[in-house]
Amino acid sequence: MTRPMLTQREAAAACGVSRSTIRRRREAGDLPGCVEDPSRGWMIPVDALLAAGFRINAPAPADPAAEAPAGPAAPADGAGQDAAALRAELDRIRAEHALALAEARFGQQLAQAEAEHLRAQLAERGERIADLQRAVAALTPAPERAALTPPAGPTVPGQSQAEPAPAPAAEADGPRRRWWGGRS
Repeated sequence: MTRPMLTQREAAAACGVSRSTIRRRREAGDLPGCVEDPSRGWMIPVDALLAAGFRINAPAPADPAAEAPAGPAAPADGAGQDAAALRAELDRIRAEHALALAEARFGQQLAQAEAEHLRAQLAERGERIADLQRAVAALTPAPERAALTPPAGPTVPGQSQAEPAPAPAAEADGPRRRWWGGRS
């Protein structure tokens, strides 16, 4: 596909600036890809104009009073250049949108992969917690298991929970004395 090119005069008219502005920007190197044609002068690529920040103006709407000639007619030189410039701008916009869409799809794929990885980690940790709970239950004597069993409902910080009664301590010093007034 050939790059659409405009003369300095056509580029100035299409962008709504003076020919000297186009010439100065070309000489400054802001319009890469310009070539000098022996018969037409300097030819400026449309994509270089767009990259430099110029806007290509759309052609004026057709006059409804003027009738188009019947049958195919060759477009005037300026109309053909305007159409080429518009096609180039349309191609550039389509390419930008295709790139943005590809980036969005890639980002979506990355997010899905990360979510799947996090789900797998949660499942592994859930299995590990269940294994640890089974190990604690196997090592704990039966009366103390009731004390280690978590409450049925969810716990709320600051909410008092019924505490199990402490297990009776072994009497190492002999019988306990009662303090209600008499000696034993």
